[in-house]
Amino acid sequence: MSKNSVSEQTESQALEIAKATQRPNQSKGQTKQIAKGVEKGIAEYKKRQKAKARELDKKRKKLDAKQESLQQSEIQDELQSKKQRTMQASDTGSPHYYTSFAYIMLILCLSWMAFHMITVH
Repeated sequence: MSKNSVSEQTESQALEIAKATQRPNQSKGQTKQIAKGVEKGIAEYKKRQKAKARELDKKRKKLDAKQESLQQSEIQDELQSKKQRTMQASDTGSPHYYTSFAYIMLILCLSWMAFHMITVH
């Protein structure tokens, strides 16, 4: 099928339309010419619809890309704000502050357990 040829389905549709609108004294040649005109019209319509579909698809892809980039920037903003909150929370002292606190709590728990064991027995 070459680029200018029309599908058999389009040809049969055009012929059906031409026969449906046929006048009483119209020759077969005239009907065929009408069918060719209808065929061209159908082909032009399909061509325009395909062009519209391509254009809509391009727009949809652009919108999808914009939406994805917005989501990525929102995620990055959220991560940045979490990082800032974490840094603000850790401003209470040196980085060893939490480690020292954990050791103190461990010693406190162990001494309480030892005291409890001595007083129970």
